[in-house]
Amino acid sequence: MTPRSTVDAARLATAAPPDQPNTARMLVTCADRPGIVAAVSGFLHRHGANVVQSDQYSTDARGGRFFMRTVFQHEDLGGVFDTLQAGFDREVASPFGMSFQLRRSTTRPRIAIFVSRYDHCLLDLIWRWQRGQLPADIGLVVSNHPDLRGAVEAFGVPFEHVPVRPGHKAQAERRQLELLRGRFDLLVLARYMQILSADFLSAVEMPAVNIHHSFLPAFAGAKPYEQAQRRGVKLIGATAHYVTEDLDEGPIIEQDVIRVSHRATVPELTRLGADIERAVLSRAVHWHCTDRVLRNGTTTVIF
Repeated sequence: MTPRSTVDAARLATAAPPDQPNTARMLVTCADRPGIVAAVSGFLHRHGANVVQSDQYSTDARGGRFFMRTVFQHEDLGGVFDTLQAGFDREVASPFGMSFQLRRSTTRPRIAIFVSRYDHCLLDLIWRWQRGQLPADIGLVVSNHPDLRGAVEAFGVPFEHVPVRPGHKAQAERRQLELLRGRFDLLVLARYMQILSADFLSAVEMPAVNIHHSFLPAFAGAKPYEQAQRRGVKLIGATAHYVTEDLDEGPIIEQDVIRVSHRATVPELTRLGADIERAVLSRAVHWHCTDRVLRNGTTTVIF
């Protein structure tokens, strides 16, 4: 996906009406063909719903994939929600071969956060959550170091220290899965400096979002800012992406950059990079929690 500008990010953050008790969001993915929009809107109309926002995208009008996000209101959403879901599956999704998701706008995803020692992304997410700016509930922070326990627990968020000792990674991941299983909808890696194994990703049963301290693809390995300074870069950035078995190659959700000059020191580059990481990760998590991100193979469609 093409990186979005700050203006685009602000537009996405404010485009939808405030969440209301009688508002729901529907995501649709299927092979493109004529009549999809008419079928979706017609179904909602027949069942007394009012569409208040709709976005769609096709990778190719002939033989491509179709993606749609629809926000609608219904005066008795609580009473008809299950009926709408079953009816849409039967009347629209099955005939069109659709994958779909229907969620009430007031549903708040449950988030767990993994972190190591860097606290800037973690504390930014907790601050936004506490101020009501993150439409989710942060229920747990897990770290392979004990350093941030006091900062996290000061916000009333449970903190678990799960050390990852050499040769005992599998044991640590089993403990992490025990803490997560069945309790959360999204895992956020807020500068967690460990590689999650393929077995863990298969067993965790929820998407994971990572923040990478570079504009991918970029400087691989350790000390990216030192590498960037040696190469005289004029842009530094950050990338939020879904986690897959292929390290740092998951579908990209959001990216941003900032210009720097030859005068920038490593501490200055690190500070500027931390600012971008905070913003990029918070936008990615917000968009995921408000059902704006649809995965399309190795990339994403973001409405």
